[in-house]
Amino acid sequence: MSVSEGSAMPDVAMVRHDGEQVKPSDYRGRKLVLFFYPKDNTPGCTTEAKDFSALKAEFEAAGCALLGVSKDSSKKHQNFIAKHDLTVELATDAEEGGLSDMLGVWTEKQMYGKTFMGMVRSTYLLDAEGTVARIWPKVKVKDHAQEVLAAAQQL
Repeated sequence: MSVSEGSAMPDVAMVRHDGEQVKPSDYRGRKLVLFFYPKDNTPGCTTEAKDFSALKAEFEAAGCALLGVSKDSSKKHQNFIAKHDLTVELATDAEEGGLSDMLGVWTEKQMYGKTFMGMVRSTYLLDAEGTVARIWPKVKVKDHAQEVLAAAQQL
């Protein structure tokens, strides 16, 4: 399934770090940033989560919620949040055929001649109706959270 700007975000259930189920539709009525990242406690992912956490109040002022998504378990997410004092919600998309699979951000990658499945760092900004307003594919972490905030403020 291909999702593009202007299309509806699939309403697939994931598990939040607190063990509760969460779907994109749970955020209807406000904007939502879904940021997909490869793995808890790695340098780029830690920086990205901390950057979004630092701007959480500004996102909230813009009527926008934040949800980070990876294939890591809820327990790993809890440890990641505690270790780095994160304020963003994190969700596990571990099910095969989950949201990251549907969006094509869980895909085959290569590093050092080895092929493996991995998450492509990507961000989706949804409007209050759950429509994809903006997509950032293959994200570079530096200044990314600030760029997403600017887009959310303009939406």
